[in-house]
Amino acid sequence: MLLYKQKSKEVKGDNNMMLIRISVVGSTGPIRFVVNKKELVGVVIQRALKSYERDGRLPVLGSDLKDFVLYCTTAAGTDALSPWETIGSREGVNFTLCKKPPTTQPMPLAAAASGHKKSLIKGWINKSLNLFREFQWDLIEA
Repeated sequence: MLLYKQKSKEVKGDNNMMLIRISVVGSTGPIRFVVNKKELVGVVIQRALKSYERDGRLPVLGSDLKDFVLYCTTAAGTDALSPWETIGSREGVNFTLCKKPPTTQPMPLAAAASGHKKSLIKGWINKSLNLFREFQWDLIEA
């Protein structure tokens, strides 16, 4: 009878892998997967969106990386993680994925001024034409 000796699991070098949990705003539960600590946040967001879509979760989010931001829920700061920083830089494993709020582009000052000038000119022309029409009626009646 042979006895098998279990091999101990030795970690060689530095362990760079970690299990992260990403909660998606509006979804029922978090997404969990293993990532390398040196992986970029943008890549992690892309993987989370693919996993979310593959699981058929609701609400439907889309797949454009630029429309989303990732927050670390355990870190002290409330700033969104930059897509170019590493996922292990915040030392957290719990994250929240949110859609970016739609931004309204303010009208440039020059365009606003020209639009205002155009409306002033149109008003002046309309007023002049109305005065001219009244003047014509006065001439016809006289």
